[in-house]
Amino acid sequence: MKVLVTGGAGFIGSAVIRWLISATQAEVLNVDLLTYAGNPNSLRGVELDSRYSFCKGDVCDTQLLDRLFREYRPQAVIHLAAESHVDRSIDGPSVFVRTNVLGTYSLLESATRYFNSIAPESRKAFRLLHVSTDEVFGALGAHDRPFNESSHYDPRSPYSATKAASDHLIRAWFHTFRLPVIISNCSNNYGPYQFPEKLIPNVILRGMRGKSIPVYGEGANVRDWIYVDDHASALHRLMEAGRPGETYLVGARNERRNIDLVMDICRMLDEMSPKADGVPHERMIRFVSDRPGHDSRYAIDSTKITEQLGWRPQETPATGLRKTVEWYFNNTKWWSPLLDGGYKLERVGLLNTTMAGEDSSL
Repeated sequence: MKVLVTGGAGFIGSAVIRWLISATQAEVLNVDLLTYAGNPNSLRGVELDSRYSFCKGDVCDTQLLDRLFREYRPQAVIHLAAESHVDRSIDGPSVFVRTNVLGTYSLLESATRYFNSIAPESRKAFRLLHVSTDEVFGALGAHDRPFNESSHYDPRSPYSATKAASDHLIRAWFHTFRLPVIISNCSNNYGPYQFPEKLIPNVILRGMRGKSIPVYGEGANVRDWIYVDDHASALHRLMEAGRPGETYLVGARNERRNIDLVMDICRMLDEMSPKADGVPHERMIRFVSDRPGHDSRYAIDSTKITEQLGWRPQETPATGLRKTVEWYFNNTKWWSPLLDGGYKLERVGLLNTTMAGEDSSL
């Protein structure tokens, strides 16, 4: 199978490509503009594989997309190209509208032209998998049931609003143009190769460098976390067996308060890299002003993908988090250029204690 992946140099995109190259016989074309969060070094393990190819390009460029569809002739598309950080969407919403809404529209237009040009038997096998977020559903109360495929949309940030808009476009193209699309809405991802502005790598790297660890509000916000390789395996399963026109929620049933997650990371840092003065890393936690519109809780009910497609996460909260902390300890060559090179540390809170890198799903 030939798979076209948009945004494949990002955190989740690179995990998906590594999974496809290592666990399947698929050929993969990665289309990524390589903006601040797109890192070719996240694909060092696969870049020389004969089944992998890369094209630097903008998902809004329909002429490029038309050419790639025509020349590469993919049997599946996994659409991951997106702006994903909530804080950035508050500071500058326009790029989120462009990439998440107009980029999805451009991809749909090109995919539809390609789909209509291929033979009927090839159309039966073609799939476009659109990867979205649980944030489109808004916030849950402490005792509310987790989101499921019937949850109504109630986005609260420019990021989640643009992802909600892209979900609606995807559904419209299925019903209007019969393009065989599938939507997945995932919970918060974590794991290796995650950009340092996100909560978990932010805490790990600040702790490793002896910096204070900022946490929004009282740290009471609850998120449902999934290890990124488990998410990649779920997307592969959806590409194989998901039904066109359907939505699947992907999560690991791992709800944690932000402060509890940060405390767990601090304890692992105490074990792996104790401070010279013997002070526990949790003493470095600093509670800072909450951000606007900070959703209180997300949770995912992944019963549908589990019961219908047989997918289950492999990592437990404990094993996944330990793997992640150990990876950042053992891979300074990947993250050091991000902190010591041209990237401004204050943008991710690694020097500025007034912000914390709250994670989003994508």
